[in-house]
Amino acid sequence: MMAIMAPQFQSVLDRIAGEVERTPGRGRPADYIPALAACDPRRFGMAVAEPDGTVYGVGDWREPFSAQSITKVFTLALDLAREGDDLWDHVGREPSGNPFNSLVQLEYESGIPRNPFINAGALVVTDRLHTRTGDAAGELLAFLRAESGNPGLGFDEDVAASETAHGDRNAALGHFMSSYGNIDNPVPELLEQYFRQCSVSASCADLARATGFLARHGIRADGSRLLTRSQAKQVNAVMLTCGTYDAAGEFAHRVGLPGKSGVGGGIIAVVPGRCTLCVWSPGLDERGNSVAGVAALDRFTTLTGLSVF
Repeated sequence: MMAIMAPQFQSVLDRIAGEVERTPGRGRPADYIPALAACDPRRFGMAVAEPDGTVYGVGDWREPFSAQSITKVFTLALDLAREGDDLWDHVGREPSGNPFNSLVQLEYESGIPRNPFINAGALVVTDRLHTRTGDAAGELLAFLRAESGNPGLGFDEDVAASETAHGDRNAALGHFMSSYGNIDNPVPELLEQYFRQCSVSASCADLARATGFLARHGIRADGSRLLTRSQAKQVNAVMLTCGTYDAAGEFAHRVGLPGKSGVGGGIIAVVPGRCTLCVWSPGLDERGNSVAGVAALDRFTTLTGLSVF
């Protein structure tokens, strides 16, 4: 199949939205975070951003939602830009095969998380960025505002408070890794940064634009370079193999793009050199990925012929 030209993105999105609307099963919102449990699982939005920042969208594509683990991609990029390959001495690049909040592998692997996108790995990356900037969450927010072109992006304090109140397992992960010397900052301070990071509220349009540096091989929206081409490749590779919790193999099989999901129902995806995407629908499958979101990205790559394979 020949890949479509960009002006046809809108017609493809309209077709996908119509198909999603007719889909009966949409999953269930994340009920272990009370602030997310009330979301309507039938909400749906999708946006595609070209490398120049032009955005096409459909449905609730301008509706802010809780980005959650999607933010781990940006924190990873911000820290990797600062410390380079030294980061990989503290967090791995392999799929975990376990739930995103599992403690099981940490003891076997001396406090080194398998990858930056499970909770343990994201805590390590946030910790290292916080050491280098003094405010990891603030650094993330400033980056997202600049790359999305939306200065109104912010944290959802209710979501952050909800996660803090139900954050015992993340606290356990932090303390366990600290006992191995793999956490620099006091764990309560790290957890505050991490929960604020996950509480960022943004729309599909915002996140599709903000992810554009990965389609531009490391170049930011203002033309400056954040990552080397090799580092951008590394981030995309880890997204492909680890970005959708323990369903990354299935996601790669169905969608064929680097992607990162969050339990708020969002998923970002990258077609290097061509475009970036964000889809949102709050209903999740048993592995924490948006049911309608995965289906929509599957249809996008099928209809357009755009894939990394």
